[in-house]
Amino acid sequence: MALRSALMNVMTAAAEKAARGLKRDFGEVEQLQVSRKGPSDFVSAADLRAEKVLMTELSKARPKFGFLNEEGGEIKGEDDRYRWIIDPIDGTTNFLHGIPHFAISIALEYEDEIVAGLIYNPITDEMFSAEKGKGGSFNSHRLRVSSRGDLRDSVIATGIPHRGRGHHGPYLKTLGRVMENVAGIRRMGTASLDLAYVAAGRCDGYWETGLSPWDVAAGVLLVREAGGFATEVAGGKDPVYTGSVLATNAKLHKPLQELLIPS
Repeated sequence: MALRSALMNVMTAAAEKAARGLKRDFGEVEQLQVSRKGPSDFVSAADLRAEKVLMTELSKARPKFGFLNEEGGEIKGEDDRYRWIIDPIDGTTNFLHGIPHFAISIALEYEDEIVAGLIYNPITDEMFSAEKGKGGSFNSHRLRVSSRGDLRDSVIATGIPHRGRGHHGPYLKTLGRVMENVAGIRRMGTASLDLAYVAAGRCDGYWETGLSPWDVAAGVLLVREAGGFATEVAGGKDPVYTGSVLATNAKLHKPLQELLIPS
């Protein structure tokens, strides 16, 4: 692999510093499962601490850039061409329950286009990263989407709407159509890692709606730089800001889309 760029070094260092606190907090939250108060307040505090570390480290290196954060909202920068889009804990429900499948997600937007992305699971020490036009990497390996061309052999990831979110009936009909045509469905609870897994060829496709930019900005770039397709479910080209994502390799995009939106 080529040496990391200065920009990717900045993003990596910020993620690794925030990860140290999250690993410590994750160990604590596992112990809180039996407490009377419950761990929700603790997780919210862990989220905010990690976000503060990310913002501090990224601002040191690029002081003029703005931010779009899950917790803190939008913060304008002196150079309004650049904006960091960050999620300090994507997969907070997993984190809350002691499930080691969550991630730090960092993306850099330049003039409304995502130009760099990084997704890091602190517990497994798996880091996925990409820069526009330069491809992507997973630890020391090149990112490449799977080559499967038949849905019957494919594993597809998705997000299932939970209480208070989404229309469950229509979703279940869609899920049923996909289930009948694929080798397996996975619902892992962390959108950024779902996209990273598609980019790495671990999953052959992923779809979900109702997402936010910090959930998907980095992952959409990873998929595209790994040779895959990342669009809206209906085919539009702006999955980051519509919150509707369909990510696959080139062979599976159309057949999976036809199951999701039948004619």
